[in-house]
Amino acid sequence: MSATGRAAHEGILRRQSARESAARTYARALPIVPVRARGLTIEGADGRRYLDCLSGAGTLALGHNHPVVLEAIRKVLDSGAPLHVLDLATPVKDAFVTELFQTLPRGLADHARVQFCGPAGTDAVEAALKLVRTATGRTGLLAFTGAYHGMTAGALEASGDASDVRVARLPYPQDYRCPFGVGGPRGAELAARWTESVLDDPKSGVPRPAGMILEPVQGEGGVIPAPDEWMRRMRRITSARSIPLIADEVQTGVGRTGAFWAVEHSGITPDVMVLSKAIGGSLPLAVVVYRDSLDVWEPGAHAGTFRGNQLAMAAGTATLAYVRENHLAERAATLGSRMLAQLRSLAGELPCIGEVRGRGLMIGMELVGAEGDCGRHGGGAFDGEGSGAGGGGPAGLDWGLEGLDSASCGTSWSRKGSDRGSDGTSWAADGLDRSRRGGGADPSVDCEPFSRGTTPAAVPHSRVGSPRPADPELAAAVQRECLRRGLIVEVGGRHASVVRLLPPLTISDEQAAAVLDRLADAVGTAARDRSGRPPGIRRPHGPDPQHRRQGERTERAGHLGN
Repeated sequence: MSATGRAAHEGILRRQSARESAARTYARALPIVPVRARGLTIEGADGRRYLDCLSGAGTLALGHNHPVVLEAIRKVLDSGAPLHVLDLATPVKDAFVTELFQTLPRGLADHARVQFCGPAGTDAVEAALKLVRTATGRTGLLAFTGAYHGMTAGALEASGDASDVRVARLPYPQDYRCPFGVGGPRGAELAARWTESVLDDPKSGVPRPAGMILEPVQGEGGVIPAPDEWMRRMRRITSARSIPLIADEVQTGVGRTGAFWAVEHSGITPDVMVLSKAIGGSLPLAVVVYRDSLDVWEPGAHAGTFRGNQLAMAAGTATLAYVRENHLAERAATLGSRMLAQLRSLAGELPCIGEVRGRGLMIGMELVGAEGDCGRHGGGAFDGEGSGAGGGGPAGLDWGLEGLDSASCGTSWSRKGSDRGSDGTSWAADGLDRSRRGGGADPSVDCEPFSRGTTPAAVPHSRVGSPRPADPELAAAVQRECLRRGLIVEVGGRHASVVRLLPPLTISDEQAAAVLDRLADAVGTAARDRSGRPPGIRRPHGPDPQHRRQGERTERAGHLGN
């Protein structure tokens, strides 16, 4: 780090601290000053380079400054087209809506209307709630524990930490911290029965609501994927009672979970979809898509000065088309499955990892107070049997680590004895037990079996029945250790104890391996520091030559040390 770069870095951070609101968040945990970025990589004012697995909280589906996004923006700028048009029709807007409708679930696309909102997901949530209340003439809402729908008043009402609101809170199914203490299919069935009871019991205190809002994967709630059958059950429950179902796809959309829209895993068609983040191609944009039968509000019932952002629409069109044409959702499913398997193998060695879960490239690792010494089993970089180097997505997707980009897509990360698909993809880690203690379905329950999806990426590695206390201090320490190693991760979840990975869909296999190596090393170091053990890292099998070469490439990228 040069003296000039260090001075610029420290001066900007000092002025930010002195002048910006106390409400700032990411800047507190991530004291970096980005000046250049491309793909997965950010370069700071101090000259350090980082692998960005925050991606603007999931906004950057194609990573930073992807060529197709930059070209779309330049085309609008060079054309002389107006940049601000309120809700007037333009060729740029027409192209965006056409591409968006092409990606929607067919049952919705054929009968859809779209409302452009103020350019934030929370305003789109407000619009969706206002829409269903207007259409039904009812006021109450159904939402779920652990939910996060935004920071404006109505969105906060539907979120998990709200108080004094018009929202009935329902249990969201999860395994590790199941509210019923059982997890698995039985826990999901009990959650569904509770929902039915609340709606059908005349003495429940919950009148017929205007709508139900849910996230197919709870992101800020701790990266908790909803079981597919539970999603179908919510669709049947709401349809039978004429309750509009709102799917909040602000963070899960545009290929993030391994399907273009996360609701497609379960095959349901919601009545309303709330979309933002990645649909703007890195620029602010938010819309609500809904069935035409709900389109009953008056002109001006929901408006926003900046709902006609032409640059965001152009960037969004390019992003949606690129993800669709290059099958990046499928790529996210395959790579996400491998990354989850690797992290689950790490969880088997470190008791401070309570659960690894996620879907596609939306991954979470919950850290807990360990029984005994969490660092006793090492926790350094993955050994040669547990990681690999290989191709990424389509050629030219990324500009990242020096020597890490490649154009092929066929290399798998495998472990001895792993199950493999016909395409060579490694679907399971050696010895991975997918059973759930206490999670078996009760044979007396007359219902379809619940599952978390058809791919292993949707199946969490869990210690059901014995959850230990969340450890937010350890999670914060892991985030700091990651940053020291040149890796940017987010911390979230109900107790701020979940380390989250949201890499761009264009991440290559080798970059993913580097991310996992740094994360594993950070967890091991943070855990040993907490337990008082020496900081040395023990690799159980020792690095093989391939892994050693990978580590050398990683160090050449300039992220380790200073």
